[in-house]
Amino acid sequence: MGTVELTRDVLAREIGRRIAAERSNLAQQWCGSAPINYFVLDDLLPPEWTRGIQEAFPAGDRMVLKRSLKELKYVAAQMDQYHPLLEESIYAFQAPEVVELVHQITGLEALEPDSQLYAGGISMMARGHFLNPHVDNSHDKFRRRYRVLNLLFYVSPDWREEDGCNLELWPQGPAGKPLTIVSRFNRLVVMVTHEGSWHSVSRSRTSKNRCCVSNYYFSQRPVGGRDYFHVTSFRGRPEQPIRDLVLRADIRLRMGIRKLFPLGIRENPHFYDRQQNDRVG
Repeated sequence: MGTVELTRDVLAREIGRRIAAERSNLAQQWCGSAPINYFVLDDLLPPEWTRGIQEAFPAGDRMVLKRSLKELKYVAAQMDQYHPLLEESIYAFQAPEVVELVHQITGLEALEPDSQLYAGGISMMARGHFLNPHVDNSHDKFRRRYRVLNLLFYVSPDWREEDGCNLELWPQGPAGKPLTIVSRFNRLVVMVTHEGSWHSVSRSRTSKNRCCVSNYYFSQRPVGGRDYFHVTSFRGRPEQPIRDLVLRADIRLRMGIRKLFPLGIRENPHFYDRQQNDRVG
């Protein structure tokens, strides 16, 4: 990484420069990819910077392992427990100039970054890890804003399609066929989230770890302009009919609970109050 100190501001300037340079191309990608609009930007940062971010990732035993029929992966949001470069890289995507550029490309209004990392942060997936087809929950922690964008920055060197653990979009829903977006090193993927934005991560087939820096943007305005609400909803893959039945039942149960308890029945432990840490520090 040379003598450059990779602070949030330094990273944000480079992210903004690269997005601005490709703005027209990214807007074309976005407009041409409905119903799950997305864009892909390769070579986001100087490669030595991105390798530094990947090398800062903690071991899996220092992260939270999420294991169920729905998913198998490591996640972390309490960023003060890890190398400071990880926190700087996450919050670089929340810089006002980056948010404004993403607004200009997507046309989505009133974008607000996720300062508490509600489901954002870092994730790591090892051999056999996966994420079944799902739509993300529609709102933020307090059900005040809609989740409208996912920003996924992949930092694992030499990642190939045959390694698995790639992002999959399901434009026809989980009974259709997915579109694969390889988790290529130094690649940023920005995708819409709404009622029909089914996506997944294919099962990893390699001993390498797939590392990702994740952000989400919220808005007071729902995508498409129509009010909606749903919990994170997982389904089985087409070759998993029994799992699909179980996961459909899980969706019905959790939606029923939310009708009785709009904010849920337990506190979501996955969040990070950066402002609180700044005040303490």
